[in-house]
Amino acid sequence: MARRKICVVSGGRADYGLLYWPMREIAAAPQFELQLAVTGMHLAPEFGDTLETIARDGFRVDAKVEMLLSSDTPVGIAKSIGLGVIGFADTLDRLRPDLLLLLGDRFEILAAAQAGLVARLPVAHLCGGDVTEGAFDEAIRHAITKMAHLHFATNEAAARRLRQLGEDPKRVYTVGSPGIDYLLRAPPLGEDALARATGLDLGKRLLLITFHPATLSSGAALDELEELLAALAELGGALQLVFTRPNADTQGRALAQRLERFVAVHAEARLFAALGPRVYASLLRRAEAVVGNSSSGLYEAPSVGTPTVNIGDRQEGRLKAESVISCPVERRAIAVAIAEALRRGKRPIANPYGGGDSARRIVEILAAIGDFRALTRKRFFDLPGAA
Repeated sequence: MARRKICVVSGGRADYGLLYWPMREIAAAPQFELQLAVTGMHLAPEFGDTLETIARDGFRVDAKVEMLLSSDTPVGIAKSIGLGVIGFADTLDRLRPDLLLLLGDRFEILAAAQAGLVARLPVAHLCGGDVTEGAFDEAIRHAITKMAHLHFATNEAAARRLRQLGEDPKRVYTVGSPGIDYLLRAPPLGEDALARATGLDLGKRLLLITFHPATLSSGAALDELEELLAALAELGGALQLVFTRPNADTQGRALAQRLERFVAVHAEARLFAALGPRVYASLLRRAEAVVGNSSSGLYEAPSVGTPTVNIGDRQEGRLKAESVISCPVERRAIAVAIAEALRRGKRPIANPYGGGDSARRIVEILAAIGDFRALTRKRFFDLPGAA
């Protein structure tokens, strides 16, 4: 019997670490053939050499879909989506996968979902049903849900929302976050290797910082970043400040340029275009706290006991562990939250996003489906009493 082809789409560092173990499990399953299509930030050098990371990890790239324009204005992002739909139309026609596996809510993934929809491809979607009220990613996430046929939720509240969106309860599975798989299954780098990879003084305490534009925020992204930088400057060099570059979102490049100017005049600060999932996971274990508005602080950090300072409303509505300290985008509030995180310190905490067994469960569910094509016929399931 021919192996069924599962095409996984990755747009950059934001999803690659989460997709690593699902891809590993798919590649190891005798009934499946893994296809990998990369796009977005993977193909833009300013976001780091992530293609080299993929090659070192032993994955073959089957398609490269160029779509990311140099403009990060709303017009530029919309045009990038259009280019992505065109590129994925050609890619899916060439690869002819049996199933398309997508994760999350970025605009690159929306483009792949649209191309898959009109190609009548069954789509499995990871991390649907979550709520992030501060970014238009939430609308993208829910839109992909309606174009998908199989759903792997990270928590039961998200699974309930998927059913509320009219998805067949029999096709909604709560499997946890596959990002935790990477964090717990990949051994951390040793101190010497990590020091060589980053150039950091690992004898000094550090904060791991990622701040993306909150695309639905009423405030300007640069003004919000200034509040964070002012709070960090008040630390007076007491900790190393390890920044990762913002994603390719609206105003993302302007934030990156401001960060470059900040690290140029603060000796304790470093900015990385892309750390790679293993280096990032190793630093996450060592960090005194994760600071910013990345989902990593909510999904993964609790699993290694690292506290999170969650700034602003980008992640508002998302399920949060007890180790997450939320605060407004205001320098004094941020400084207070960082001080609270340092006072709490690292401690074991229950992670509401699972225990690191997502990838195996995902592949077991896929293997139990006899006919992927039968998934493409879907109906809207009304909640009881909705009629």
